[in-house]
Amino acid sequence: MDGSSYYIPAAAMEVALTVKAPTLVRSWRDPLLRSVCALLALAGLVFFFAAPPTIEKVNDLTGLTNVSAPLVYCLLDAFSAASLVLIVNWRGGPPTVTRRINRRIITGYAVVIVALGLLFALGAAPVERLRDFDTYYAGTPFIREMIVLYLAAMTVAAFAMSLMCWRWALQVRGLLRAGLLIIVIGYLFNLAYLATKFTAVVARWNGGNLDDLSTYAAPVLASVGAQVCAVGFCLPLAGRRVGDSWTTWATYRRLGPLWRELRPVSAHVGGEVRISWWSSAQLQVTQRESDIHDGMLRLYPYFDSKVHARTYDAAVAAGSDAVHARAEADAAMVTAAVRAKAADPEGRVISATEVNPASAAAPESPRDLVRMSMALRRSSVVAAVRGQGGGPLR
Repeated sequence: MDGSSYYIPAAAMEVALTVKAPTLVRSWRDPLLRSVCALLALAGLVFFFAAPPTIEKVNDLTGLTNVSAPLVYCLLDAFSAASLVLIVNWRGGPPTVTRRINRRIITGYAVVIVALGLLFALGAAPVERLRDFDTYYAGTPFIREMIVLYLAAMTVAAFAMSLMCWRWALQVRGLLRAGLLIIVIGYLFNLAYLATKFTAVVARWNGGNLDDLSTYAAPVLASVGAQVCAVGFCLPLAGRRVGDSWTTWATYRRLGPLWRELRPVSAHVGGEVRISWWSSAQLQVTQRESDIHDGMLRLYPYFDSKVHARTYDAAVAAGSDAVHARAEADAAMVTAAVRAKAADPEGRVISATEVNPASAAAPESPRDLVRMSMALRRSSVVAAVRGQGGGPLR
């Protein structure tokens, strides 16, 4: 693998981190968000510092031959710890238990990272090796122990991640289950990477030479494993976001009939500053709900409780349950009020209401706007009320 094979995924991870950064600033106390950002940052650093051109440059800048080796090993083990912390936070549970498990993971891997630095300082690695450090120094005192320690720590994390994700996948369904199973597959590639590394190192201990496994096969397995795991982590999160967006846009569309019915009486008709068409779905829904509430507020003096009562009884008689019958009655009262206001251009009803507030229909509990909107479109009872003088439903 050349430098671009490392730098491209490193850049992708950092772009993803940049996208997440504003959300992290706003929600710093969210442990799951912190875990995701830490994982993205460490993944990018691993790919960047593991690239042979970077290894050579770091060695030259520091003046310490092969210092990149313990640096990359520490980043790999930190990434392993971050993966475990992320899955623990993602799965959730009692906060005290989650924090205790995370402290143990972080403490354990912090000890490993410190030990890696000490072992490198105690050993001797005078010949620079950009690609085959593990096998070249497999028999060197202290360096040998450093290599085994970083591989063992990664192996523990890989087995733990595979086991936790597999057990969790058996308990859930949908995109979360698919994502967890993909993560398991990714960690199988990571375990294969570790197996090739261990095999090459052990072969050196026994006088053999399987260096190609460590030098050429292992990096490919690690890259594939990292990318597969990234898909596994992103799939449930992206799927949830798409699902939430779809639900929000569905709400926006379903509010359409009621919004259009109230447009003639909305305070925002003509010349108002509207939100941009590219605004978020949630903001679009909020704007539409605001318009509906504004229109209903202006119709309040024209609401007729008798229309509401008659429509409610007719809807119940037609087979609607209490909730849907109330939505149909609300919708009928709104459409009748729109007609009544259109027939009163001089606002005599409003003036009379100001003199005698009791003449207006009493406000009810908050209405289900979506059900009201659907009643305008689908209810034959509401259509009958509209047919008494209202125009066709748009």
